[in-house]
This record gives sequence, C-alpha cells and structure tokens, in this order.
Amino acid sequence: MNSHLIIALVGLCYIVVFGGLSFIRREGLSVQFALEVLGITTLVEAGALLTRTTVNPVLFLAVTYLLSMRGRLVVDLANLLSGRGRQRNAISLLQFALRLFPDQSTRLVILVNMGIVQLRRQNPASAQTLLESVLDEEAKGKLGIKYEAACHYNLGLALMRQGKNARAVHQFNETISVFPSSIYGRAADKALEQHRREHGSSEDELSTK
Repeated sequence: MNSHLIIALVGLCYIVVFGGLSFIRREGLSVQFALEVLGITTLVEAGALLTRTTVNPVLFLAVTYLLSMRGRLVVDLANLLSGRGRQRNAISLLQFALRLFPDQSTRLVILVNMGIVQLRRQNPASAQTLLESVLDEEAKGKLGIKYEAACHYNLGLALMRQGKNARAVHQFNETISVFPSSIYGRAADKALEQHRREHGSSEDELSTK
C-alpha cells in the first residue's frame, strides 16, 4: 500500500478512535481536536511529498499523540508532582497547560485539577471559585463524567472546609448522582456518613438536593 495513503488512514483512524472515546466519556467530539489532527496529517504528507521521503506510521502516530494530547499529558505530569507534595510546581505546569491552546474539554480538565491542587495548598476559597466556574461551563456538555464527579466532590470538600456545610452536602449528593460507583461517589458517600455522625443530621436532610 502507498505510504502516503497509510499515513492518511492512520490520521483518520486516530480521529475516529479518540473521538469515539470522547463520546464514551460524554465529552463529545472536539472539532478543534479533529482539525488539529487533520492539520498535522496534512503537514506530514506535504513534507513527505516535497522531500520524497517515507514517513514511519508508528513515528507519525507517536508525534500526533504527543501534539494532540499535549494538554492532558501536562496535566498527568502536574498530578504526579502534586501527589509528591510539589503543589507550586503542579500549579505552574497547569497554568502552562492553559497556554497550550487546549480544546474546551481539556481546558475544563485542567481547571478541575487546578482546583484540586488549590485544595491541597489549603486554599479552599480559590478551589471553590475554580470548580464552580467549571460546573458553570459544564452545562455545555464538554466535561467527562469522571471529571464532573471529581469536580462536585472536591467542590464539596472546599465548601465543607469553609463551614458551608449545607452546600457541601448538596455537592456530595451531586457526586453520587453523577457517578455513584466511582472513587468520588464512594468518597462522597463516606463524607455524608461522617457529616451525619458528627452533626446528628437525619438521612433525609442529607439527601436533599
């Protein structure tokens, strides 16, 4: 098969596969993502034609992945640093990720993680502002179900640490409603149970949304 046709097929399949995964995550297909991959494919094909060289499909796939997933890869690195207690470095990386022109769903993921890092920095007010802004934009349906649950749960923690217990309870219940079997859903259930024990609230009161 012609090498140029192989590269074109790899680019198309990449869009279809990752677009399908986005639908599974309830993020929808990002037009920006599709256009970026098409642009990368076109540039590689044009370069190969001009230089009369053959592009390795595996190398092309690796480069396409690194470029198209740049924002999420930086988030993964920031989370690694945050997990090791390097919160300032994590925030710097997440701010850098926002400057990489991410698509809408990736930008929301970055903001969710920024909120979580702010919680770890003992700054619940900043975490609340970030996470509430994410939920405001989430109404457009660009935040995956996992990150929506994480957002509600961590917003609940931020509110609880500021003494806003009623609003925190609401967010924990939203977490359970969104994704009950996730780690966030289970953690929210434990948080509600702890709140019930400490404040003597009835189960009906705690489950009010």
